[in-house]
Amino acid sequence: MLSPALDTFLAEARPTPFLVLDPGVVAERYAELRVAFPQAELLYAVKACPEPEVLRRLVALGCGFDVAGAEEIALCLAAGADPGTLCHGNPIRGPGAAARAAERGVHRFVTDSAEDLALLPAGAQVLVRVVVVDEGSATPFLGKFGALPAEAVRLARGAAGVAFHAGSQQVRPEAFAAGARTALRVAGAAGIRRPVLDAGGGLPVRYRTDVPPPEAYAAALDEAVGAAVAAGDVDGARLVLEPGRALVAEAGVLRAGVLRVSRRPGIDHRRWVYLDVGRYQGLAETEGEAIDYPVRVPGRDGPPGPVVLAGPTCDGDDVLYRRRPYALPADLAAGDVVDLLAAGAYTSSYAAVGFNGLPPLTVHVL
Repeated sequence: MLSPALDTFLAEARPTPFLVLDPGVVAERYAELRVAFPQAELLYAVKACPEPEVLRRLVALGCGFDVAGAEEIALCLAAGADPGTLCHGNPIRGPGAAARAAERGVHRFVTDSAEDLALLPAGAQVLVRVVVVDEGSATPFLGKFGALPAEAVRLARGAAGVAFHAGSQQVRPEAFAAGARTALRVAGAAGIRRPVLDAGGGLPVRYRTDVPPPEAYAAALDEAVGAAVAAGDVDGARLVLEPGRALVAEAGVLRAGVLRVSRRPGIDHRRWVYLDVGRYQGLAETEGEAIDYPVRVPGRDGPPGPVVLAGPTCDGDDVLYRRRPYALPADLAAGDVVDLLAAGAYTSSYAAVGFNGLPPLTVHVL
């Protein structure tokens, strides 16, 4: 179901491709997470969709922000955010980056290495990120971030708390529970009795299949904290979450134009549908077919048939869905439009600038 505002906007013909966002939906999702996690501090992951109006709406609601660098810090401050509500969550920082962030009022930093820890400013609130199992996520981190528990204990001595990330679009609440237990054991071994527990992002949204509700993840985290207290690891924990996708995905629709519909005799029995937007214009999360956006075709209601969906560039990797089954109306033709739903997260922020001569993705904000 789209919001009435999105439906009204999409009823008018406009040049494609474009992303349209309804910040009202972002506010609704934020309210839902506030109910599910009443005691948690929520920090919006700016990388998911850094549109200024989205940031302003979240500032007005009292949300904090997970930022990855100087540019995102500047966007949040321009939107009216208190720098004290920002957490510099990307532990890959060059020399001087943390000091410059501190000069702008940012005092919370996530780290995962001795090399980065040595660069953090005196007096910083430090959270040490721990490697956890992220099986069940659409895009696991494959060890790029986080320290193994023994190393994390050494890094966390004197820190404010611990952090973990169970992977993006994580459909297993038990992955959050397991990550929390691992992180809290690290905190206890480091002598932190009441740590900040930053459970990262990864809360999933429904694309073409159902996912557990936020309450399932809240219950899993509550159970994990309770188990850690019962085991004597810690005396309690202050929960922090960094939702990105969960706040903005359903606020956006990406409208594409159909460039061509082709039969490929001897190559594929399905029709190939080439869109004017692809992996390099905002659909990067179709890599590995990790995210399967729901698709609708306004104005066409013929019987559906199997298709391969591909982007417009001359890059052979610019095929959106070859393995996942998609079916579109048999009368689909060049010049039609196709809507990719729940596309508010990781689209405009992923779009390339100028690949194959194509411009950045146009964004309309209601």
